[in-house]
Amino acid sequence: MPHLYIIAGEVSGDTHGSGLIKELLALDPALKISGLGGPRMVEAAGKGIDDWVETAGVVGLWEVLKMYGYFKKRFNATVAAVMQQRPDAVVLVDYPGFNLRVAKELRAQGYTGKIIYYISPQVWAWKKGRVKTMAKVLDLMICIFPFEKEFYEKSGLPTEFSGHPMVDRVETLRRNWEREPGLVGWFPGSRKNEVKRLFPIMLQASQAIRMVQPNVRFAVSAANENLAGLMREMADAAAFPEAKRWIEVGTVYDLMQRAQVGAVASGTATLEAACFGLPYALVYQVNGLTYAVAKTVVRIKNIGIINVLAQRDVVKELVQGGLTSDTLAAEMVELLTNEVTRRNLQEDLAEVVATLGQGGAYRRAAETVMAVL
Repeated sequence: MPHLYIIAGEVSGDTHGSGLIKELLALDPALKISGLGGPRMVEAAGKGIDDWVETAGVVGLWEVLKMYGYFKKRFNATVAAVMQQRPDAVVLVDYPGFNLRVAKELRAQGYTGKIIYYISPQVWAWKKGRVKTMAKVLDLMICIFPFEKEFYEKSGLPTEFSGHPMVDRVETLRRNWEREPGLVGWFPGSRKNEVKRLFPIMLQASQAIRMVQPNVRFAVSAANENLAGLMREMADAAAFPEAKRWIEVGTVYDLMQRAQVGAVASGTATLEAACFGLPYALVYQVNGLTYAVAKTVVRIKNIGIINVLAQRDVVKELVQGGLTSDTLAAEMVELLTNEVTRRNLQEDLAEVVATLGQGGAYRRAAETVMAVL
């Protein structure tokens, strides 16, 4: 009975990991699957998956350093588990800070099974030289962006483009709704530290937008009830109790289709918003130390994947010091009041999304994994 050990460490990785697991088990119901992931992977694979994503999914250098002891312990335990269980293959799902180290250490300790990476780490953005090391320790890269295949294969790493899973998911969530004129959607992220930094700016921007567009309405997407509670506390602290009525829980995809315009925290949600055709601005702000370090290693102009794919500025990026309540309000007012700007942005988004494949991404990725086995 083939045995796969799968490692994911974030909410998005849990989603992709579960999609892959379901297709793998559809191809071979006898497949044994264990590893690290989240609730969706546990649901898909059963008790062999250890749910750790709520703790593991932190963002930022400083935030990770504060948890160094935890991650070191988890790292050692994970490597030991793989070496003891000797699975036929290890599948690493995104989460490069942890997963690439695991791959390197497994090879150093003599693991001879296949190591497959699914959802490419964005080394093309920060450390291109690392690809040579990846080519030595990995057997296969399965990427979800079309340009990545050529990038990795130049370094001798066998690579397959499976298509982006977002294409499939969006089709199941699409509604035939008309966008609501004057509705601004706020998407401050799915992590506590993101919400703490971005939501106060969104609250201040809301007041500034109202000064120019008195009839504007707002809605806020909270990833879960805990974050919704945090947002309500922040609205009270800002003496803006009305904002508590804007908060919705678990309606992110609906709001992306209802809102006329929006602001989306950098990350997976920006691609989701693009797939739904939401005219939006990307917002991003982290700890100053984290940002300073990132600037020394990032090799590309843009951080938004839509702009990276397009190789030009399609979506406005309001980043770090460039993100203030005034700059955010100005961008929202422009999108609200300028129909030509909105329409052009939606057309550009559709053009970029069309490069991501025609669906069936998880099935193609699973077939690739099984072919390696």
